[in-house]
Amino acid sequence: MQRRHLLAGFATLSGLFSLSSPARAAGPDKSKVVYHLCDMDKVAFTLGNIQNHYDGVGGPEKVNIALVVHGPALKAFHAISASPDTSSKLEKHIKTGLTVNACGNTMKAQGVTQADLLPGMVKVDEGGVVKLAELQSQGYVYLKP
Repeated sequence: MQRRHLLAGFATLSGLFSLSSPARAAGPDKSKVVYHLCDMDKVAFTLGNIQNHYDGVGGPEKVNIALVVHGPALKAFHAISASPDTSSKLEKHIKTGLTVNACGNTMKAQGVTQADLLPGMVKVDEGGVVKLAELQSQGYVYLKP
């Protein structure tokens, strides 16, 4: 008798799993990834990784990518001193959907305002590390090149 109930339970569970399979096959959710950038010497590498990520998954329509910048790396995004390569790559990524978060604490420490940063960057008043934790709690995969 117990064996029959156990088998019936497995049959019910397998039926539930088979009902959910077509929905997943029809259109999986976009993956979500947050890149953490704090080292000045990793700026070009990280922007390259983001491009490789878009290319690897089949384009920006397949993934939501956020970038959180704080510490010394934020200096690379000061509009007055940003390299042309950094400016052009960032602009391209923002146009394809990248969200770029600038740590408000670092901005204060470096004496810059949002107007002093490259266009499209978003000031994070609560701080970069808080934003990283928030995004991870929302299901973003954390990457730190």
